[in-house]
Amino acid sequence: MKLTSVQTSHGLSSLLRMAITVTILMGCLVHARADEVLPRPAKPFAGKIGLSYKDSEAVKPELKIPANFGLENPPNILLVLIDDAGYGQFGTFGGGIPTPTMDRIANNGLRYTRFHTTALCSPTRAALLTGRNHHSVGSGVIGEAGTGFPGYSGIIPDTAATVAEVLREYGYANAWFGKNHNVPDWETSLVGPFDRWADGLGFDYFYGFVGGDTDQYHPALVENKKRLEPPETNEDGSPYHFTTDIADHAIRMMRASKAVAPQRPFFVYFATGATHAPHQVPEEWIARFKGQFDDGWDAYREETIARQKKLGVVPQDTKLTPRPDSLPAWDSLPANEKKVYARMMEVFAGFTAHTDHEVGRVVDAIDAMGELENTLVIYMAGDNGSSAEGGINGLLNEMTFFNAIPEPLESKLAAINTLGTEKHYNHFPAAWAWAMDTPFQWTKQIASHFGGTRNGLAISWPKGIKARGEVRHQFHHVIDIAPTILELIGVEMPAQFNGVAQKPVEGVSLAYTFEDAKAKDRRTTQYFEMLGNQGIYHDGWMASAIRGVPWLSENKPGDLLDMPWELYHIDEDFSQANDLAEKHPEKVQELVKLFFAEGSKYNVLPLDDRKTARLDVANRPSLTAGRTSFNYPNLLRLPEGAAPDLKHKSHTITAAVDIPEGGAEGMLFTQGGRFAGYGLYVLDGKLVYDYNLAGVDQYTITSTGALPTGEVTLKAVYKTDADKPFAGATVTLFANDQQVGEGRVEKSIPNRVTLDETLDIGFDTGTPVGEGYKMPFRFTGQLKSVTIDLD
Repeated sequence: MKLTSVQTSHGLSSLLRMAITVTILMGCLVHARADEVLPRPAKPFAGKIGLSYKDSEAVKPELKIPANFGLENPPNILLVLIDDAGYGQFGTFGGGIPTPTMDRIANNGLRYTRFHTTALCSPTRAALLTGRNHHSVGSGVIGEAGTGFPGYSGIIPDTAATVAEVLREYGYANAWFGKNHNVPDWETSLVGPFDRWADGLGFDYFYGFVGGDTDQYHPALVENKKRLEPPETNEDGSPYHFTTDIADHAIRMMRASKAVAPQRPFFVYFATGATHAPHQVPEEWIARFKGQFDDGWDAYREETIARQKKLGVVPQDTKLTPRPDSLPAWDSLPANEKKVYARMMEVFAGFTAHTDHEVGRVVDAIDAMGELENTLVIYMAGDNGSSAEGGINGLLNEMTFFNAIPEPLESKLAAINTLGTEKHYNHFPAAWAWAMDTPFQWTKQIASHFGGTRNGLAISWPKGIKARGEVRHQFHHVIDIAPTILELIGVEMPAQFNGVAQKPVEGVSLAYTFEDAKAKDRRTTQYFEMLGNQGIYHDGWMASAIRGVPWLSENKPGDLLDMPWELYHIDEDFSQANDLAEKHPEKVQELVKLFFAEGSKYNVLPLDDRKTARLDVANRPSLTAGRTSFNYPNLLRLPEGAAPDLKHKSHTITAAVDIPEGGAEGMLFTQGGRFAGYGLYVLDGKLVYDYNLAGVDQYTITSTGALPTGEVTLKAVYKTDADKPFAGATVTLFANDQQVGEGRVEKSIPNRVTLDETLDIGFDTGTPVGEGYKMPFRFTGQLKSVTIDLD
């Protein structure tokens, strides 16, 4: 329903505007806190200072171990976070993909059926680590879409210390493996600053990638602050895969930690890049699911809700919500589409099963060390709902979604046998994401509905939790994890950290639920907001307003402050199937006012429903802003957020080289790779400019004759038709100021060249921008410099 009271010219009732104004003022009040300060001031010297060591008494510094801070045998902690997973995906919660590791954790402890995230990646991760709402810590959207408002800056503030920072002060050995999507986009280069990288957030060691997603076969690896290229094989000799690699590193770290310092418990944050696109996994894992999804997404939802009821992870009277009108019925599809889409789901199922298997290797290693009894394992099956960013038809290349570039079905049919390999950055159709979110409406991005925010959670701690295999139904949120960890080890978030007064923790510990299945909910209110999709939970009721569908790269025009609101009594309607807005308009009004009250309190305002427009790097600080000329030596892995923005801009790339007699070859300049990007290189004695339009088109301009030897200036002049998205361009090649080639780029990348690849000088990392050369394609002559000049 829409708000029914008298509207002002701006679409909000005067009563509602008054309520918002009052709560904004109230939100400025500072609440009193305890007086604990971390790090602790140095203790006064307790020995004796004489004239020499003979008449003096030394006092050794204390080890930084929990026992010296009053903690008796606190647990190790393994925090597992799976990427882009839906409630109906993992077998532990009734999904059709067996997940024996999550089963093991749930059967050895508890599973939670009403646990919620924020509906998007970085926001959930910031809330998880800090125990504060995502807008409270500047993470109202992914960092690549950050804007200049407090709730959307992409910066976790110094006023919100992480749980890892606190644990480190109590002697924990902290390590983070996998995905770090909490570094501001403009700070991701190897010149930093690094205070918001993993070590700045409380971790002693990091091994993984920095960004939203990565190629599982060719990840942009980072170890602490060092960029690495992945090896060809895993430690066991199998072909390289990122999830296996981070499991190997986690196991090695835990064993080393306990061997060297058994007094120090470990805190391992294991945040996989899976099951986020690209869906890439070895063929033997895909083959396990051959033919299992031929009946399609509608049948999958029917089968899943039956399993969920049998497991007790949904109430017996739960209704299966209907398919959105804009998603096709499986039975309406032609046979060739069914064939492609079923195969895409087989790949995704193999990806999920493989991920759970690798988590299992980490758990097995803890068990083999004799540490599992006193290890708190928190296994979160998703940082949001399953992703519908594959669009209606699925994708061979996720970058086409972020750049609004259509992919023909014919290309998917041709690639059906290579899906899941390094050749593709593939993603399944939106309807499969909707199926993975059974029994709820919608998917990732849609914070107004549980398809975007409700995720499976399993917790075990054999020494501290007596329950085995039980189910808990209390309403909780990702901000509740950090205070749970702190309560279990017996400490609190400090009032002051590193000399900075701290925001109050906004989460509520789940520990009260461990031994009391019927304990009354301690979280009675929770707002939800993402990309203009709005929701508010309070005392068993949920009001929801959806702004746009997630399988479109932009929302349709509309008024954020005049959207229809739905109403659900979720204490009686688990899946949000029965909209009561018309029946209870007064309850809608009450909850909408509460939403704006909570929004003003937690930095949600101003609401912003833009999608691709917010990806523009001009919205954020930039190391390149105001500069028109860039001179680089040989350079490794400069992320797009810290590189010059060349998209649909006229520019010149100039390389000063020395080509020996007999010639040279190799990369001079490249940004991106196989899934979108461009490069200037020498091959077969000729200068080549290669432009990859997200795998849909390839524009290659080659010089007409062999290049001269000796000192040579090579140049590519890119002249855009217009400074606007998708604009074509003419590219002219020069050698020593003599034109040697010219050609067209008919359409250009509009929004983002890459999510995980980089700008490289003198060689190529990751994947090739074209298939005519082999990596790393290091330039074999002398490359003196590369200069980029913007017109």
